[in-house]
Amino acid sequence: MNLILTKNDIGKLEEIISDQLLDSGAEHVVLADLSGNLIMECGSLEMEDVFSLAAVSAANFAATSEIARLIGEQDFALMYHKGGKRNVHFSRLAKDYLIITLFNDNVSLGLIRLKLGSAINEMRAIFGEHQGKSPWRS
Repeated sequence: MNLILTKNDIGKLEEIISDQLLDSGAEHVVLADLSGNLIMECGSLEMEDVFSLAAVSAANFAATSEIARLIGEQDFALMYHKGGKRNVHFSRLAKDYLIITLFNDNVSLGLIRLKLGSAINEMRAIFGEHQGKSPWRS
């Protein structure tokens, strides 16, 4: 998979993440590919090792995809982990990309899911402009 983002693309992605997710209470958002490569991050958390977070998240998503296959599902489009202080929501942006959203208990999972749906739709438009066919479509 080849992904080329211009400075303008990154600015648009940052704006979408800020407007849709960070302004709604998410603390940090990470975009990665399913190979574990970090594409970008935005937010207020001081991430000690965001590269490892991207890699482990991709591995986690791959393991969950195998669980889906074993129980007769084609795939799971999202995952959610609830922690004591922080929660993590993972959404597939299509075949090759993942958005990782970190938020605390002051923000509802429903709001995060609603805002992610809107953000993903806006991101599809950005990527579709450059490639004729959007990489977000499976």
